[in-house]
Amino acid sequence: MDMTNIKLSEQERDNLIKELSIKAKDSNYINPELYTKYEVKRGLRDISGKGVLAGLTEVGEVHAYILDENELVPVPGRLSYRGIDIKEITEGFLKEGRYGFEETAYLLLCGTLPNKSVLEQFKELLSDAQSSKAEFARKTVLHIPSKDIMNVLGRGVLSLYSADQNADDISIENVLRQSIELIACVPLIAVYGYQAYVHQYLNKSLVLHSPQPELSIAENILHMLRPDSKYSKLEATLLDLSLVIHAEHGGGNNSTFTTHVVTSTGTDTYSAIAAAIGSLKGPRHGGANIKVRHMFKDIKENIKDWNDDEAIKNYLTKLLNKEAFDRSGLIYGVGHAVYSVSDPRAEILKSYAEELANEKHVEEEFNLYKKIEKLAPEVIEQHRKIYKGVCANVDFYSGFIYEMLDIPEELYTPIFAISRVAGWCAHRLEELTNAGKIVRPAFKSVAPKREYIPMENR
Repeated sequence: MDMTNIKLSEQERDNLIKELSIKAKDSNYINPELYTKYEVKRGLRDISGKGVLAGLTEVGEVHAYILDENELVPVPGRLSYRGIDIKEITEGFLKEGRYGFEETAYLLLCGTLPNKSVLEQFKELLSDAQSSKAEFARKTVLHIPSKDIMNVLGRGVLSLYSADQNADDISIENVLRQSIELIACVPLIAVYGYQAYVHQYLNKSLVLHSPQPELSIAENILHMLRPDSKYSKLEATLLDLSLVIHAEHGGGNNSTFTTHVVTSTGTDTYSAIAAAIGSLKGPRHGGANIKVRHMFKDIKENIKDWNDDEAIKNYLTKLLNKEAFDRSGLIYGVGHAVYSVSDPRAEILKSYAEELANEKHVEEEFNLYKKIEKLAPEVIEQHRKIYKGVCANVDFYSGFIYEMLDIPEELYTPIFAISRVAGWCAHRLEELTNAGKIVRPAFKSVAPKREYIPMENR
């Protein structure tokens, strides 16, 4: 029978895809007991939450426990960039009334804190890159608008390849130049991508502002995003602070590990960073703060008295029992793969979020956040078997801050990417400098052996 001319109707095609998907799912299922049998650490983490050592880095360090007689003892979380505690970094530039993301990017890329003249020169490089690429970014983004800005970022970064005369040169000098340009240009792609989205899909006026050379990256984001370009000093400070604390988080987080893996193949910078963006897009990585905001919206609708601890505990219990919100069994923003006592990023954001909440007159909502931050670990401990403590993570407060800054939800994860590009590029430079082997971990096949069956016998 000649099968080449068979035409499927739309319904037949849908039914066939459904049938094939069942076969695909059945044929890909692996018995969870086999992971224990072969001592496979799924997610490259053991049951205590300790990560499998896969590399060495000097870019960033996440510290959340100490070893005491071979026992993991949780301690307050610490995050360091190039050996400097993140709290010292943020306190340093905030005390001097400066924005800190640019000097943080320099620290991550070059390994030391810049002095005043070096920092000004570095800012000039960023500003020149923004000016020279702004028109290209606008044309690239406006030509093919998308409802998902992370996809816009990935496509935009890849499109920069075509505008680079030395795109495939992976020398440190060239990759550093590309890194600086990406740190400068990704904010443009994100904001213009959002403006194209609201124009194309929400039928709103298209308002585009060019970046201003005298502004910091945080200020330029607010300037370009808002139709009237107006923002307060506190608003720009909070956004800058968010960029600083999201810029790096060790080599083991999913998107940074992706950068190392892809860089180890010898590919170009744009492909490596686009791959990291694809990783960050996942809701289990970069999209968690959106889930926190949605969860809090549901909490506010279902709890009348925000000061009633018992009502809050009952709701949190319902979340864990898959009886509320999205019925996932999760309290979003509470718990982390590494931190158990505290997440230093959440602590930093919390202290400044309160100030912004007072300016925006949403103190009651901020107090609700603080209350849930306190009660959620208690409820989780009562209803879950946990191997380490849980605490509020950075996503717990970041979404709240972005909402107070009038940043649209569609830009929550792209803001994360804008910041993390600095860390990704630093890790790419580290991978290239040390010329490591291509990253290729082992997977054990547990498929039974079978014989090939001729077509006539199937």
